[in-house]
Amino acid sequence: MSTIAVRKIKSRIRRKKHIRKTVTGSAERPRLVIFRSLRQVYAQLVDDVAGKTLTGVSSLSPELREQVAKKKPCEVGKLVGEACARKALERNIKKVVFDRNGFPYHGRVKAVAEGARKAGLQF
Repeated sequence: MSTIAVRKIKSRIRRKKHIRKTVTGSAERPRLVIFRSLRQVYAQLVDDVAGKTLTGVSSLSPELREQVAKKKPCEVGKLVGEACARKALERNIKKVVFDRNGFPYHGRVKAVAEGARKAGLQF
């Protein structure tokens, strides 16, 4: 890895730690965590009090695999957000705390948030 890439990763981790000081999830209001790699988007609902992941969806999930094919990255993010919200509503979770995981709030991260809000999650 180049020094620029290492610096970007370290900066994201520093931002992530700063965010996590204030953002925590509970059983009644879990944390919606977003992670994006170069090709995929992941979303999880986490209960920090119990230390458990309640549910998770990614662009690799079997229920989204066919829908994601031949889509633009932001459209994929929106689909992942909607699927995560559907799973949360099945578990009677309506309110969450949004954790962008140190990533800037634009592009795919913003698309996941908008998709989750559109499907019924409040944050």
